[in-house]
Amino acid sequence: MASPDPQPILSVRDLSVAFRVDNVWRPAVEKLSFDVGARQTVAIVGESGSGKSVTALSVMRLLPAANSRVEGVIRLDGRDLLQLPEEEMRKVRGDKLSMIFQEPMTSLNPVLTIGFQIAEALMHHRGLERPAAEAEALRILERVRVPAARERLHEYPHRFSGGMRQRVMIAMALACKPKLLIADEPTTALDVTVQAQILELIKLLQAEEGMSVVFITHDMGVVAEIADRVVVMWKGQKVEEGEAARVLERPEHPYTKALLAAVPRLGSMKGEARPKPFPEPEAEADRASEDAPMSASPISAAKARPNGPTAAKEEEFDIEPVSPASRRPLLEVANLVTRFPIRSGVFGKVNARVHAVEDVSFSLRAGETLALVGESGCGKSTTGRSILRLVEPNAGRVLFEGQDVRALDPQGLRRMRRRMQMIFQDPFASLNPRKSVGAAIAEPIVVHGLASKREARDRVAELLRKVGLTPDMAGRFPHEFSGGQRQRLAIARALGLTPKLIVADEAVSALDVSVKARVVNLMMRLQAEMGLAFLFISHDIAVVERVSHRIAVMYLGEIVEIGPRAAIIENPRHPYTKKLVAAVPSPDPARRSIRRGLSNEEVPSPMKPADYVPVPRLYREVSPGHVVQEFAA
Repeated sequence: MASPDPQPILSVRDLSVAFRVDNVWRPAVEKLSFDVGARQTVAIVGESGSGKSVTALSVMRLLPAANSRVEGVIRLDGRDLLQLPEEEMRKVRGDKLSMIFQEPMTSLNPVLTIGFQIAEALMHHRGLERPAAEAEALRILERVRVPAARERLHEYPHRFSGGMRQRVMIAMALACKPKLLIADEPTTALDVTVQAQILELIKLLQAEEGMSVVFITHDMGVVAEIADRVVVMWKGQKVEEGEAARVLERPEHPYTKALLAAVPRLGSMKGEARPKPFPEPEAEADRASEDAPMSASPISAAKARPNGPTAAKEEEFDIEPVSPASRRPLLEVANLVTRFPIRSGVFGKVNARVHAVEDVSFSLRAGETLALVGESGCGKSTTGRSILRLVEPNAGRVLFEGQDVRALDPQGLRRMRRRMQMIFQDPFASLNPRKSVGAAIAEPIVVHGLASKREARDRVAELLRKVGLTPDMAGRFPHEFSGGQRQRLAIARALGLTPKLIVADEAVSALDVSVKARVVNLMMRLQAEMGLAFLFISHDIAVVERVSHRIAVMYLGEIVEIGPRAAIIENPRHPYTKKLVAAVPSPDPARRSIRRGLSNEEVPSPMKPADYVPVPRLYREVSPGHVVQEFAA
């Protein structure tokens, strides 16, 4: 385990940050102190809105000067960053100090290719000529396992999936080999296999370059995997700090205990016949609230215990197992195909296609949760969008309540989407930045004639409470919320129309563990009360195990294994499913010493020549309802 040098790389002393709200300065971080030594990883852990990202932005000096106030001392290699002129600080950023931001789409320039954006940093900080910078950018993209990196080097950010965009951000941050890397939830959007590789990459870079890391996360499994020390924050204050092994095994503060109690653990559902709610350690969190001597702040107000779901008990809502023969499925998908053309030349001739979804078939019944898991870029999100015709499929059949979705005219499709809602992966991109969140949630309720404007306001207040926020937040705008809070707003909007089917595209991936437990339990409670069906798209297999009746595993646009939850988790048969299950992080401090080694296995590209004809796949049933794609031995 790394130990800090006498002279730390980063030293933060009495950091206090306040924001001006309605001409009143309200604290967001108070008297925070910690050190980061050479080659050391310090994890800052806490709920969304606890001040983790504000701390990181303060170190980078990226908070807006007009309405923020930063006090204290932040020393990087002995230099006080808060005293540097802005011109000097620009030289530090990206060279000595770099940051991976939480939301990649808002950090990447949409009108520049990703290759240009990576090369730009190399040219500015390392003085490389453009050809050398582009060659280095290609090498970095390959190192973070972007498939077909050479072809994708000159593509724009919108052509990448959420997880792929996060990999590009990681590549940009590592390009100049900084002395200190601040990683703000860098693996949130990544599937478990790539997450494991990125964590291993950061470990290797620390060993090779002497790089230190401040790792901001809500995933205690990631903390166990990478951290030397842990700083636990709650309501803008540090409530516990210590060696990672000690904090994970013997937490002292009630809030730290509450965080660990809410961590989903793979294998916890063994022997259970049906989905089961997460424990919500409200009592411990409430005790922590009594112990925290902090004045009110916008962030602490946002994180105050809501009047939402209380501690979940299994007997409060019973999720019945869904019988395959009970009734006709609510949703039937057969031989679904979605491909994206790649054009080139003066006349835009199609010379290749991305086979995003290839011959996918499954069914989903009322009251059932089917989880769709797989690596980012495997076609999970495209499958969900194709079902709702947000992306037009090329072939196949989609029946919802027996009606052919692909045959509907625009008016019919609009009426049907009231009963089919989607929670999108990127909450910031799906919320109008010019509209208050209350108006955004109320708009579909009013448009579909479910309530008057006055009634819609009451409905919005109720929905905000249900997802763990407070009604007074309805007047705020999306940029005033943390990433996890914005995800809850997106969930509230989807629930507003009381749909029968919800396609949840990484709906809880951006949430901290305690809020994730409450939101997942809310979704399960609504399912029990209303007979909702969920297509639950996720890379978090530990959560999937807890909430799903069945699991479908996707790889390169195809379903390679599908079956009951217990069969997939406890007896995976396809090699790719085994790889996914083995990569799930666990909050075990012994994992800090694991060295997997970076995989040299090349991820196949979903891009195929225009005249490519897919090879027909064979499937076999290995147990009742458990079907596996045949694979080469």
